[in-house]
Amino acid sequence: MKSRGARPVLVVIGAIALVTGGVWIGQGMNLIPGSFMTGDRTWLLIGLVVAVVGLGLIASGLRRPADRRRS
Repeated sequence: MKSRGARPVLVVIGAIALVTGGVWIGQGMNLIPGSFMTGDRTWLLIGLVVAVVGLGLIASGLRRPADRRRS
């Protein structure tokens, strides 16, 4: 990512995806009751994918930019 302004956006979107994925994992594992998703393994898998994508976005946003002074 070249823009410094986009880095915090990646971290925020990644954190939202991570939390959302965590909730979906909990619902898919029947740990969070009260929804049509409760106990449905499909939501467990979707939550895992969303959480992994969120972690990737956070890692991408926190990665240090390359030092351009060295050539």
